[in-house]
Order: sequence, then structure tokens, then C-alpha cells
Amino acid sequence: MNFNDLGLIDPLLRALRSVEYTRPTPIQSQAIPQILKGKDLIGCAQTGTGKTAAFALPLLQRLYQSTQNRNRGVIRVLVLSPTRELAAQINDNFVAYGRHTGLKSQVIFGGVGQQPQIDGLRRGIDILVATPGRLLDLMNQGYVRLNTIETFVLDEADRMLDMGFIHDVRKVIAKLPTARQTLLFSATMPEAIQDLANSILIDPVRVEVTPQATTVEKIEQSVFFVEKQNKRALLEHLLEDRDIRRVLIFTRTKHGANKLAEQLDRAQIQAEAIHGNKSQTARERALANFKSGKTRVLVATDIAARGIDVDDVTHVINYDLPNEPESYVHRIGRTARAGASGIAYSFCDVEERAYLRDIEKLIRLSVPVAEQNPFASTIPLQVIQTHKPPVRGARDNNARPQQQNRNTSRSNNGAQTDRRPRRNHFRRRENAAS
Repeated sequence: MNFNDLGLIDPLLRALRSVEYTRPTPIQSQAIPQILKGKDLIGCAQTGTGKTAAFALPLLQRLYQSTQNRNRGVIRVLVLSPTRELAAQINDNFVAYGRHTGLKSQVIFGGVGQQPQIDGLRRGIDILVATPGRLLDLMNQGYVRLNTIETFVLDEADRMLDMGFIHDVRKVIAKLPTARQTLLFSATMPEAIQDLANSILIDPVRVEVTPQATTVEKIEQSVFFVEKQNKRALLEHLLEDRDIRRVLIFTRTKHGANKLAEQLDRAQIQAEAIHGNKSQTARERALANFKSGKTRVLVATDIAARGIDVDDVTHVINYDLPNEPESYVHRIGRTARAGASGIAYSFCDVEERAYLRDIEKLIRLSVPVAEQNPFASTIPLQVIQTHKPPVRGARDNNARPQQQNRNTSRSNNGAQTDRRPRRNHFRRRENAAS
């Protein structure tokens, strides 16, 4: 099957040829015909399976062919995304696929000045891609109205839940017209997301191209048992292999990401860090350097696990194992994009062995142990923690909601903030993620 077989119009086919897309992925071949028919849809697919094109292409076609197309400049499609990077990439895809249609799109997110975004909205757009926080801010200021929305797309719904945005999402949904097409995409379907889907979709078509929470088959996975004090030495040893051309390394904390990037730089290994505390300019610069190959290593926290869509990431390394097993799936999915193969290494110290056990239970396989490990742990593998290490407040980007102290809540970047009253101190809302 090729894209011609899906009934796409010539302006879209020309754009696809220019980006060298020839054959649709499974989720594209299943979702595009249903969305073209105007059906509500639940798309359950792993990261890297091409789901952005699965909704962007048919929505561009529906807008282009609509009799209302002559009245451009009215927002008719809203795409809600959890992170700045992902929102920007979705908008870039709309621009690339719609280059021959004359349709206009705009992305809005927090962490940057709002005036350029407001100016873009005033010029008139057909498609709005947004993160929840900035969208609600502009709605409250009267710059965005959603009464003309024909299609609503909720992307990375489970990540919205993880980052504490579901209440904001519900506020946005409350302002949408009842008569609309709704598309929900998620890598996993926890009960809360299924409940949300049941409340906002009408007789949806379900597209599930891979079993939930399984890892991409083309990723070669292995685990290195190593103690914490030897992790950096092991990493530098592995990076001596020049076949590791473009590597994404995940740490559990923002401080850890900064520290590791600095240490690698001192070892003459080009590295930059990206996480929620970085300014938007710094995040965009780090991502651009990584995409261009100027930077070989990008060190990230889970805020970036689903927001980095870079071709030819040869390796993903879990320097720290995530304490949410689902995050492992999203992290290693940054390699093996668009049908390519990839390699994922995971470092596991004695305190993280319980995390590894949970990951293997989720993905339903045992991660092979790396055979060549000059820094292998001498602690017997049978020594497994019966409890997980404590989560340390705002420094842990992966803390589950039920693990939070009752005096804490999540800020917009997924970190925890203290709700306990403080005298003579005003807290400002954090906009790191949206």
C-alpha cells in the first residue's frame, strides 16, 4: 500500500513526495480513512509509529475540501499537546504536509513571550496547536475562542495525565462545541484516560497497531548492571565506540542532566542538556544542535521523552532507570523512528533493580544482560530491593501522583511544588512545560 491508495489529494501527495514519504505506517493506513470519513477515533500507538501524520494529513484534506474553506482565518482544528517541543514538532508537520494547500497553522506554548503568538492569531489561522497552560491563558485574555472548532485532537493523552494537565484539558473541552470530531491518541490507556475517552468521544473507531506498553520490535535492548559510582566511567567507555553517532541519554533529575552534560564536555564529548528548567531558547538551541549533528549527545529528563522527534538517533541510554516503567517505553522509542532500527542501553545499580523488575513486567520480556561490561557490579543479581528508593520531591521528574506528599502538587513542568503556606512569599505559576 502507498499513500495514493488512501485517497489523499494531490497537494498532500506532492508534499509527501518532497519529504520522501512513500508508504504509510500501520497507524496511518488504518487511521487516515476513518478520519477522512469524519469518525471519532482512539489511536493507541507507541511513539515513533507516525501518528502525527495519521491525523494531520486527513485533517488538512478535510479543511481543504470543505465548503467552508473560503472562510479562512477561523480556527477549525485544535491540537492539544503536553510539551513545547512536541507542540512545535506537530505544527512543523502541519506546515510541511500542508505547504501546497494554503492553510495556515499556529503553535502557542508558554515559556516565551505571548505577543508574537497573539499577532499570529490576529492574522487568522485554520489550525491551532497548543499546550494547555498557554492556551487557557490566552482564552482567559480573550485572544482565543473555540466556538468554531470542528475537530479536536488530544495528543499524548497519557502524558497529559502524567504531567497533571487533565484538569486543564477538561477546562478546554468544556469550551468546545458539542458537535465536533474528536481524536484521542495515547501510547498507553490507563483507566483515567479511558474514562476521559468515554466522556468526550462518540462511537469512536479504535486503532491499536501494537500491544499497549510494548517496546518497538526493532530496538535492540540490553542492561548493564553497574554501581552508581561507576556509571559515568561506563558511559565514557561506551561512547568510545564511534558507531554511537547520535545518542540520547536519560537521567532522572534536571540537576543530574546538567551535571552529566558538563562532565561529558570536560571529557571532550560534545553534550548538551535539555529539561524543563531550561529556557525555551536554550531548549530549541540544544535540540537544533542535536538534529544537525553538531552535538553528539543530548542529555534529557522525561519532560523530553515524547518531545524529541529526531531521525537517526542510533542509541538511547538510560543512565538512570525511570521509576515509572511506562517511561522506559517512551524513552527508548526515541530511537528506531519511522521503521529504522535502534539500540537501547540501560544502566542499573543495586537500588534500581526493583525498577528493572517493573519494566520487564510491563514489557513482558527480560531485558538481556550486556555481555561486555568492564564495570559490572559485583553484587549478586539475586539481591533485589523489596522497596523502591524514596522519591525526592521536586528533583524527581518521574514521581507518580500517588507518590506525592499530600502537601505537594504538580507544576506545569511535571515537577512537584510545595503547597504549604509560606509567609511573605508569593509563588508564581511555573510555565516550564506549557
